[in-house]
Amino acid sequence: MRKYLAEMIGTMVLVLMGCGSAVFAGSAATVGAGVGTLGVALAFGLSVVAMAYTIGNISGCHINPAITLGVWMSGRMNSKDATMYMIFQVLGAFIGSAILMLLVASGGFFDGPTAIGSNTFDPGEMGQAFIAEAVFTFIFVLVVLGSTDEKEGAGNLAGLAIGLTLALIHIVCIPITGTSVNPARSIGPALFEGGQALSQLWLFIVAPFVGAACSALVWKFFVAGRK
Repeated sequence: MRKYLAEMIGTMVLVLMGCGSAVFAGSAATVGAGVGTLGVALAFGLSVVAMAYTIGNISGCHINPAITLGVWMSGRMNSKDATMYMIFQVLGAFIGSAILMLLVASGGFFDGPTAIGSNTFDPGEMGQAFIAEAVFTFIFVLVVLGSTDEKEGAGNLAGLAIGLTLALIHIVCIPITGTSVNPARSIGPALFEGGQALSQLWLFIVAPFVGAACSALVWKFFVAGRK
């Protein structure tokens, strides 16, 4: 159970810090000098780095159902743990979104580009959004699988490599979808925001899972070739 709770807390922190940066500091109107795209990207990336070195030795710090799918398909975890990880990740995202909702409802001066950090896309650009989410998730999960490899991984630097990769992905993908590459991160805010965010939620679940599955297959091919 401690692994599952670690995943819940880690995902809560990711949503609270990452989405919170978009809500409260994403716009220059917030305090006269908002953090912009680069700042939001760093908030997501640094959240992963912080959690990797906090709960990495407990659960592996997936905090993302797409990563869990990739790890499971790679044969590194059993089906029970993979299922429970995903459930608790979504719970964590829900809690993080609930805290953000309370902060937004309590008032204050902020003017970010999103009400609660939800992911959406222009209805006429669904193809672009799907490709972006699938491809960037593929890259992200592949980095995770490679950097955490038991034999030739990045060791203690894995958390830093993964966090920086996530920040880089956000820099490119934020203008397209707001960047998900994480179904739990999208589910939490969408449940509270509703409307377009909820109706488009399917893409931010399906596309990341497609990308994660492809990265797992590629990594298994790499490992098989190495053996």
